Amino acid sequence: MTVKLTAKLALVLALALAAGVSSRTFAQDMPGAKTRAEVQAELLDAERTGNILAPGNSGKMLNELYPERYPAKPATQGLTHAEVQAQLLEAERSGDILAPGNSGKMLNELYPERYPAKPAMQGLTRAEVREQLLDAWRRGDSVLLENSGNDYPSHAMARPRPRME
Repeated sequence: MTVKLTAKLALVLALALAAGVSSRTFAQDMPGAKTRAEVQAELLDAERTGNILAPGNSGKMLNELYPERYPAKPATQGLTHAEVQAQLLEAERSGDILAPGNSGKMLNELYPERYPAKPAMQGLTRAEVREQLLDAWRRGDSVLLENSGNDYPSHAMARPRPRME
């Protein structure tokens, strides 16, 4: 019985040691990984400024619950009155204002005939999309078709259709 227990204990210790070594190696190899000192400095700064989640279910930070205990956050520069007025005029002109009622839609969505059409975004041509798709297949990227749920048939890669130009 002690032999089985000792063997199990040795196995558990070996697995724990392997996991610990691999996690340290993994953390050191990660790009942008922080050092212990950097993490400790960030924690001290968060404690100093109150940027730590308050205990309980409030979902607020300590500096939100007790602003008098922490230094004030620096004020950010807002928009000028003229800039706000210009944005409002542009939104009224284009219909990018929430429509009254409970629809949750913009005025230009409810009444598109009253507002200028938004310029169409320049997309890819059919040939460009096809070329990207063929490149993905050549690289071995898995591309799924929405309706079928299957990968594109392998014979399509062997014989791509000639380009129509």
